[in-house]
Amino acid sequence: MQRQHELWHCDQNIAPCIAYLKGGSGPSAACCSGVKALNSLAATPADKKTACSCLKSPASSMKGLDQKKTAGLPGSCGVNIPYSISPPN
Repeated sequence: MQRQHELWHCDQNIAPCIAYLKGGSGPSAACCSGVKALNSLAATPADKKTACSCLKSPASSMKGLDQKKTAGLPGSCGVNIPYSISPPN
């Protein structure tokens, strides 16, 4: 249950990445720490779905996100995920 609670606050993990995703250079250490924390929390398929839903909501309302940087964020932080990241519908 704690994991689900933390996943629903995924935006706190990713907040340090916003400057990078809007065109800044290189993700910060705090950004990558958040990406790694979120990845470790999303252990099961249900967790991954929760994390995805949590990330889609703020991403869909944010203007100016660089889609290439957004899609490549996990890799830029050394996190390998077996699926692609695409813009929210």
